[in-house]
Amino acid sequence: MDASAPAATGRGERPPRAAGPRPAGRQFLISDLCDVLETYLEPRDVADTYRAYLFSAEAHEGQVRQSGEPYIYHPLEVARILAAMRLDGKSVMAAILHDVIEDTQTAKERIAEQFGKDVAELVDGVSKITRIEFQSQEEAQAEYFRKMLLAMASDIRVILIKLADRLHNMRTLGALPRARQGAIARETLEIYAPIANRLGVRQWSVELEDLALAALYPLRHRALAEAIRKRHGNRKAIVEKVRGAIVSRLGEEGLEAEITGREKNVYSIYRKMLQKHLSFEQVYDVYAFRVIVDRVDTCYRALGVIHNLYKPIPGRFKDYIAIPKANGYQSLHTVVFGPFGVSIEVQIRTRDMHRVADAGVASHWLYKSGDSETDQVQQRALRWLKDLLETQLEAGNPREFLEHLKVDLFPDEVYVFTPNGEIKKLPRGATVIDFAYDVHTDVGTRCVGAKVNHQLVPLRTVLRNGDHVEIITSEWSHPSPTWLDYVVTSKARAHIRSFLKNQKFGEAVRLGGRLLDKALQAVGGDLARVDEARRGALLAAMKLASWDDLLGEIGLGNRLAAVVARQLAPEAPGETPAVGEAPGKAPMLAIRGTEGVVVTYARCCRPIPGDPVLGFLSAGRGIVVHAVDCPNVAKYRKHPEQWLDVQWEKSIEGVFPVNIHVEVKNQRGVLASVAAAIAELDANIDTVSSDDRDGQHTIMDFTVEVRDRVHLAQIMRRLRALDSVVRISRKKG
Repeated sequence: MDASAPAATGRGERPPRAAGPRPAGRQFLISDLCDVLETYLEPRDVADTYRAYLFSAEAHEGQVRQSGEPYIYHPLEVARILAAMRLDGKSVMAAILHDVIEDTQTAKERIAEQFGKDVAELVDGVSKITRIEFQSQEEAQAEYFRKMLLAMASDIRVILIKLADRLHNMRTLGALPRARQGAIARETLEIYAPIANRLGVRQWSVELEDLALAALYPLRHRALAEAIRKRHGNRKAIVEKVRGAIVSRLGEEGLEAEITGREKNVYSIYRKMLQKHLSFEQVYDVYAFRVIVDRVDTCYRALGVIHNLYKPIPGRFKDYIAIPKANGYQSLHTVVFGPFGVSIEVQIRTRDMHRVADAGVASHWLYKSGDSETDQVQQRALRWLKDLLETQLEAGNPREFLEHLKVDLFPDEVYVFTPNGEIKKLPRGATVIDFAYDVHTDVGTRCVGAKVNHQLVPLRTVLRNGDHVEIITSEWSHPSPTWLDYVVTSKARAHIRSFLKNQKFGEAVRLGGRLLDKALQAVGGDLARVDEARRGALLAAMKLASWDDLLGEIGLGNRLAAVVARQLAPEAPGETPAVGEAPGKAPMLAIRGTEGVVVTYARCCRPIPGDPVLGFLSAGRGIVVHAVDCPNVAKYRKHPEQWLDVQWEKSIEGVFPVNIHVEVKNQRGVLASVAAAIAELDANIDTVSSDDRDGQHTIMDFTVEVRDRVHLAQIMRRLRALDSVVRISRKKG
């Protein structure tokens, strides 16, 4: 127990007060915490908090922080941060106990026995996962956030305690080695500060950002802070003049308002300079005014007064009252030309909005008034957590979830409308598909097209503020792997990946069944006649749970069909080949062109129907089809056991990309004439590149979608007939 703790009496009594006024720089003690708690908690809650302190001090006895001070000071400071937000007694008790499970031998059950199940659940939600071994630090971090998310979903106070814990750790970061400081600061900028912002706890978010910047780039932070201080001194007269003018004009209109000045935090200025490539002198709206009024309609009246007083800058007005931010933030923002050409930002909001803007979800405890605004903030936070939970269930692994989380935490938002006039908030850069998944998972899955502002648009279309979006769906539609190239929301990305994984496994099972059937025919067997006992014995030997798992392994190329066939038909004539031996003369596997993601076509040779082809079994990818004359086939010959004899079905569906190499005369309009000739024969151009060879001739490389060799031959004949074409060839390798 640290020296500041009184002897444990076993009773939850109020500790003795520290004698006299608190000296500057003195450690924050349990008596100081109780002084704060007594201003808003019942005496019983204060006594229980003191009892939790005694328990924690005893559990942490002998432990010290990197700074050398007794460890108990850290949980006390975390509790102090929460008490300043007037969180309930259980949250403060959990803050004092938050490291007991992780850093001592104390079990969760003992905390539940001493302080109740709710406190124990809060402590467990904050505790890190220390009993599981991970392959990497990133995986451990991702799994930790998954666990914390689950705890947050049942009680949002978990994340508030964790944020307070991180805030105090950042305040005392200087005691750690430089490398460790950098890692913690980077994690704070990527995860914790955005979470605080997402939950609307603005004051924590701002402090976390500034502390992280100071740890990562101390010289930059110091230089910017000094520049802001000097600018404030130089512009003090301007600031006072603007403030006085606003106060006077609002008074003339009979509007009562509280007006305060606010300097933007160092990190927000640094980020603006970085993103927009500005010098500090070019960032004008470093200083801002807040106008706080009594009612919503007064906000708009005050806005009109200010716009009459100073000219507004076009495009810099935002109405977050009519359309609040995702974290519940509401305010009117405008940027105006002040005296001497100085740009000044003005924020106008009500007192209730101001409380929510600073405390976010914590305002639910800070002002327990049954206020509908704070309740709405709680509901928004819970909806966000629900979406994150859905995402983590769809994520294939912890790293994938962490990637989704980071994407979701930086929502520079756009606002679009559904056909019914409902407003949807999406991250900037969101596409039609992101919108579809935001409406409903089934709408996203079955999306085939969209209308934006009543015009048909491609699915990759990026949405802008004010767009009216209508999604066109079809029962037969399903997500495409290419969608992952342009969706930005974690919800859409998680659902698309989940669908493709399930689709890939289903296709792998079907392909594996066909491969095994062909391999069994080669050794005189028949898949339909293999009895359940033999199947079960083989699955047990391979440690697989089901027959579909085995077929999926074969379809994905992780197991060889020929070897499995020999194991299923040992009585078949001939010798059983060893693992790695080439398969016998199995019937050729027919390629239909509709197998999906488990049969792919090599980019090096771009095989098309009609080409003689070979199939190469690639682990995890299934079958990769190559043209027989592909230059890369030679190096794969060292693995004959992985080659399959394949042939094209007589009726092939779909189109296949092929590379065409065209040499043309360097004439005006030659590209247009070649492209038109290709389009005449109902072929789509995927890509085109050109290179000026000698000033008189240009080399053009096209990737064209064709149905088969006959279709390709027609295109090449048509191009040869053009006067501008010197020579043409199909490009392989």
